[in-house]
Amino acid sequence: MSTVRGVRERARIEVTAAIKDEARRQLAAEGAAKLSLRAVARELGMVSSALYRYFPSRDELLTALIIDAYDSVGAASEAADATARTAGAPPRARWVSVCEAVRAWGLAHPHEFALIYGSPVPGYSAPLDTVGPASRVANTCIGILRAAHADRGLALPPLPEALRPEALRMTADFAEGLPPEVTVALVAAWAQLVGLVSFELFGQFNRVVEDRAGFFAHAADRMAHEVGLPVDPSGREAQAP
Repeated sequence: MSTVRGVRERARIEVTAAIKDEARRQLAAEGAAKLSLRAVARELGMVSSALYRYFPSRDELLTALIIDAYDSVGAASEAADATARTAGAPPRARWVSVCEAVRAWGLAHPHEFALIYGSPVPGYSAPLDTVGPASRVANTCIGILRAAHADRGLALPPLPEALRPEALRMTADFAEGLPPEVTVALVAAWAQLVGLVSFELFGQFNRVVEDRAGFFAHAADRMAHEVGLPVDPSGREAQAP
């Protein structure tokens, strides 16, 4: 019986992967708003009722694709930071490495980037299952900041007193251990990171920025400055290993 269950489980994994692969092709061709379980089933040669045993609704399939995308970019950011840390890179260079990894992932997966960081899908509300995967990149950045704060300290960005209550709330919610000034700068830097990759992916830099890799590396280093990370002891702009 265990052998039979193993075969069935492998078959389920393979069919689930095929469904998600076809759904990603539809995302690329039609966009998330037009994702259709019936169309996916048709392309795979399945009857709709069979596909519903894997994903009972379009929203459940979308959620699976969103979680996969968040986990993929999260894993890329974590791997980049681990490589930089192993190489002995200082926190500022680790930060740039993570930003570069997010950009590289976005360039390699433009439709998945749009799915998780672009316009909301009409009629879809992301469940709590997506929160953990969605936090992986941010948690990597927070980890770098915490390590730097515990070691050499962070240069605190200016913070208007009127914004301090909101800064304290955000810090308590997701960045415990960081100065509230840094938390505010971190959220702004996160928005800038997503915006930079989006501009490059979707054409807003056309006829504006030619050396996009160089421009991005400089912007990532400036973001590191804004969140208070110290300059590389060499005095040079941080570079990803």
